[in-house]
Amino acid sequence: MPFNDRSRLDPSQVQDRRGRSTGRTLAVGGGGIGLIILAVSLLLGGNPGDLLGMISNDTSSGIQGTSETSDLQTACQTGADANKRADCRIVGYVNSIQDYWTGEFAAQNAQYTPAQTVLFSGSTEGACGYASGASGPFYCPSDQMVYLDLSFFEELTSRFGAQGGPFAEAYVLAHEYGHHVQDLLGLLDQSNGNSTGPQSMSVQIELQADCLAGVWAYHAAETGYLTAPSREEIAQSLDAAAAIGDDRIQRETQGYVSPESWTHGSSEQRQAALLDGLQSGDINSCESPGWVE
Repeated sequence: MPFNDRSRLDPSQVQDRRGRSTGRTLAVGGGGIGLIILAVSLLLGGNPGDLLGMISNDTSSGIQGTSETSDLQTACQTGADANKRADCRIVGYVNSIQDYWTGEFAAQNAQYTPAQTVLFSGSTEGACGYASGASGPFYCPSDQMVYLDLSFFEELTSRFGAQGGPFAEAYVLAHEYGHHVQDLLGLLDQSNGNSTGPQSMSVQIELQADCLAGVWAYHAAETGYLTAPSREEIAQSLDAAAAIGDDRIQRETQGYVSPESWTHGSSEQRQAALLDGLQSGDINSCESPGWVE
């Protein structure tokens, strides 16, 4: 799913904090295998500040609003740049995702509020507390930002066995912006972040974000930033969704599956939700989560 070389990028939608670690790490309770499972359970999902109280909410020394230290503003200008650099590729995906949702909201006589993506390395701080690369990508409703350590994509392939590839990266970002859409629609306020299990509200919220990611992918080429995804690229996204299913993660980390503790859904559920959006391209198809039955 390459970018159109002449498409114009807007790097202001991505804030770069790489190389500016806070020196503090994510506060996760427990130890041993339990700690690993808790950390992994945050992958691709929701507000980490609401999940089991894992993150400190002390933001007294926050670094929001600080100037960027990278060259994204000068290096990421066109689709050609996105085809050459991983960080510019993130800029391009964010631009395309937000362009689509801006238009979709307008079509529904509503206004979309843009959300910045924060690139960081090691650890960083935001309104939801401190985050480390081990927590995986996440959306923070308190500051309406998406947080991403690019090393996650290496982890996705090396640790979780996903095929990887650019469209898998696009799916990850689109999922997090799916949470932003939910936030704007007031759906996150209705969720219970502590509920667990295959049919829990937590799982439904995550699966709906997968579906919304698929809806964007269906329309991605219409934004002008990208070409239409190939079958191979669609397979990349579906493989990534399966790789971070709760059942697969539990099997690999603890050796058995405990559905009663699921927070994001099984591999089958996540693939079904993503495919629903990919095939329909209709946000309304994400309203009735048949994937949790």
